[in-house]
Amino acid sequence: MLPRMGDVVCHIVDRATWARAVEAGRYAPPSLAREGFIHLSAPEQVARTAARFFAGVDDLVVLVIAIGDLRAVLRWEAADGELFPHPYGPIDPSTVRELRELASFTP
Repeated sequence: MLPRMGDVVCHIVDRATWARAVEAGRYAPPSLAREGFIHLSAPEQVARTAARFFAGVDDLVVLVIAIGDLRAVLRWEAADGELFPHPYGPIDPSTVRELRELASFTP
């Protein structure tokens, strides 16, 4: 069961990339180097994010991350008329509370 919506943020990633991050002990996708942050979503934004950016991509999982466990600075910033969470640093795999299949994810 997920904590209250305001307590967690989510990130969509393919299973193989996440497995490499777990092995490395840190998750730092290309957006971190390119933009300075990692794109996350609130749980209720996951379906819209998936439809817009991951249509047709297979084997996706949703990382459910407790906000209080993030070690990076987290800012809620406007994009496409909504506020999205952006951590300004890598994600430690130990902060991921739950790994869920995107296909069956419900907030």
